[in-house]
Amino acid sequence: MSEIALTQTPIHIRHGSNIGQPLTRRDGVLKVTGAAKYAADQHPPGMLYAVLATSSIARGRVAHLDVAAAKAHPGVVDVITPANRPALALDPDEKSNPFMFRLDLLQTDRVRYAGQPIAIVIAQTLEAATEGASLLAPRYETEPARVGLDDGESTALQVVGPGFPAQAQRGDVETELAAAKKSITQTYETPAQYHNPMEPHAIVAAWEGDTLSIDTPSQGMAMAQGRLAGLFGIAPEKIHIRSPFLGGGFGGKGMISGPQVLGAIAARAVGRPVKLVLRRDQMYGPVGHRAPTRQTLRLGTDGDGALVGLDHHTKTMSSTFDDFFEPASTPSHTLYASTAIATSHAGVRADIGTPIFMRAPGEAPGSIALESAIDEMAQACGMDPLAFRLKNYAEVEPISGKPFSSKALRECYRQGAERFGWERRPLAPRQMRDRDGLLVGWGVGTATFPAVMFAAQAKAVLRRDGSGVMEIGAHDMGQGAWTALAQIAADGLGLDLDRLEFRSGTSDLPDAGIAGGSGHTATAGMAIYNAGADVIAKLADLATNDDHSPLFGAGNAGVVARGGRLFRRDDESRSESFSDILARAGLAQIEGRGAGGRPNPMEAHGQSDYAMHAHGAVFAEVKVDPELGQIRATRLVGAFAAGRIINPRMVRSQYYGGMIWGVSFALHEQAIVDRHSGRPMNANFAEYHIPVNADVPSLEAILVEEDDPHVNALGIKGVGEIGITGSAGAVANAVWHATGIRVRKFPITLDRLLEPQ
Repeated sequence: MSEIALTQTPIHIRHGSNIGQPLTRRDGVLKVTGAAKYAADQHPPGMLYAVLATSSIARGRVAHLDVAAAKAHPGVVDVITPANRPALALDPDEKSNPFMFRLDLLQTDRVRYAGQPIAIVIAQTLEAATEGASLLAPRYETEPARVGLDDGESTALQVVGPGFPAQAQRGDVETELAAAKKSITQTYETPAQYHNPMEPHAIVAAWEGDTLSIDTPSQGMAMAQGRLAGLFGIAPEKIHIRSPFLGGGFGGKGMISGPQVLGAIAARAVGRPVKLVLRRDQMYGPVGHRAPTRQTLRLGTDGDGALVGLDHHTKTMSSTFDDFFEPASTPSHTLYASTAIATSHAGVRADIGTPIFMRAPGEAPGSIALESAIDEMAQACGMDPLAFRLKNYAEVEPISGKPFSSKALRECYRQGAERFGWERRPLAPRQMRDRDGLLVGWGVGTATFPAVMFAAQAKAVLRRDGSGVMEIGAHDMGQGAWTALAQIAADGLGLDLDRLEFRSGTSDLPDAGIAGGSGHTATAGMAIYNAGADVIAKLADLATNDDHSPLFGAGNAGVVARGGRLFRRDDESRSESFSDILARAGLAQIEGRGAGGRPNPMEAHGQSDYAMHAHGAVFAEVKVDPELGQIRATRLVGAFAAGRIINPRMVRSQYYGGMIWGVSFALHEQAIVDRHSGRPMNANFAEYHIPVNADVPSLEAILVEEDDPHVNALGIKGVGEIGITGSAGAVANAVWHATGIRVRKFPITLDRLLEPQ
């Protein structure tokens, strides 16, 4: 049963509501039976297939394409190159906001990175399009590729990520470090990583006049709609996007990509529906990635192990033509109390595709370096790593001095350590072995991620038959949004869940904002709940002003909506069904609308009275073969506090996914780039290593209770990305504890573990 209290006070969720229930996925049966249709599953009548030809060099120009040979291939309908690409209304290199990226849409024969699209071949069959693309046989005028952190001039940055300040300081770091009793200076490197969702970027596009209809995976349909409208010079409402299912996104599908736009260009050029699906190797270049970093941390403590200075400097890279730089130093703003803190970033331009948001951008690479350095500082002080973290626990946000909207990190440490058995951990490394002689190590890492919100709208309807409808253009990329948002919707409308119809996944529904930054549930959820509250308020007004209703005159006392009925708050024996209220008013239905989120998503990063973050602690066990250096993560326990939990089952799933990614970050994942050609050498699932089941045998996620009255009226924080932060550092620290060897270049592979340090 669900309830909503209609008062002037903030929204209050009653016990026994849909919120907080561990319900199974509403879309689960569709997915496991194959009935869920993804973008590439669509096949409209008359559809053609498009295949991209992509550059095999990283820098230079395309000197020749054998277009005649490609067109002569049976089944090929058309070939689009920079020489004949239809004109666009907007230069693809123009940007109007930090969430917009420059696109490669065949506007020139210049090559800016390996894997850049250089032509589109459109054919009757996929095979014909693929063979036609190979017949183009491009010839290049090649220039030396610049692909490494040391291949270009490093310059200080002013902004990182989507417009955050690149530098921040509190106190005099240099003075404090010079006076510190103990200090360390260490450098850590993280590699380039590429989004590898099971579903690659894809589009099925069809034009009718100046109206565009597309099926494509999107984490932000309204943003995609606006970007396409600008490029094609049509009104946004002329573009209809269907994106009910995403086979993973991780940030890579947050903004419309060049290949998706090229699919729409191809469809317009041939006047027929066109399907374009990227091959796995084509996911390495034109659709974003996480850039490599080199991070130098300097830490100093007083004689009691309290931090007096923390300096975190990141060197990273972006493309030669765009401006996204990984904000890896930012985790040092929020985690540990220190007398003085300074963070800074420098950037290098390289011949690569533009990096973009990738799960926990900034926090993921930044936290593995910070958590490693914190352990090294604890070792220098002769302290247990957990005790050192507690010694330097931040009661307010260190960089800003603002109070936290809520922070249950101490409880995360306590519950995680107790469950893991941390008290049995020896201080010195290389002290534990299992019965097979493998070295055993235990490590800890602190997790944090900002509580971000965007802006969203929703529409709610109550019908005379007692059922309800909630409409919002939300996105479910596997995180369980369909389920969690429906739970919020049912509570907002005062309905049992089986009486609710939840409509989502298309751009003609109210804008749900972007499913990114771990902010989708909070953002869309608040819009949904407020839309429900608007409907119930209108319904209550009808009943309490109708002298034929048992609720007549209850306006001052108030009413409660529950199970399809309104109840007097002061006398619940007096109630009336939604159906009876609407019938007597002669209404078939009643509608309401709601908005949610913060209009400025930067608010959590400095424009609020509170520092808003989710927190957690991850404890990891690894086993290492002392002779071969083979590493296995054998056990992870994470304890996380992220405000109100809408669906514990979905939340645990998200924590598990993040913790697995943390293992991947620490031990497996890296793109290996050929320094001469600039091409990724392992652009496939066989050689781009990610964990499989055998790599992560035991996971446990503890949901630590936390009430946050400030973050939003529902008290929701995000859970999608926090699981990576902390987990990667915990694994790295466990490897040191097992072996006594500190590897500072990630991932920690056996060759790096065995080579002299």
